Amino acid sequence: MIGLDTNVVIRYLVQDDKKQSAVATRFIEKTLTMEAPGYINHITLCEITWVLQRCYGVAKPQLKEIIEGLLTTKQLLIENVEVAWKALRAFNANSADFCDALIGQANLHDGCEHTVTFDKKAASLPGFSFIGSL
Repeated sequence: MIGLDTNVVIRYLVQDDKKQSAVATRFIEKTLTMEAPGYINHITLCEITWVLQRCYGVAKPQLKEIIEGLLTTKQLLIENVEVAWKALRAFNANSADFCDALIGQANLHDGCEHTVTFDKKAASLPGFSFIGSL
């Protein structure tokens, strides 16, 4: 298993830097296998979605497809993939960010009763509670 940093996955997905994108593509497509997968942890998954939305203007429907693709690619291993799938479903059914959905699902998985937030969009996700403002 080989850990993948956000910038490697971004270069592969968006193909925006000729040199780095070629290296990332070659590495992901030629080096990674089911037996030796690339590992994407939850932090990296959040960074990927953030960069795609903020820097590349990827809309929610496209982002959903990209996340699904990462979760189903046999040459990739996603940290606690069941939690990531639950987060994707919550993200699809809500206006909150994917990162918030993943935080909530990871916290539920780890035994939290709920996650408190001041973010009204996040508060509408499963596993969140709005604590109001001071």
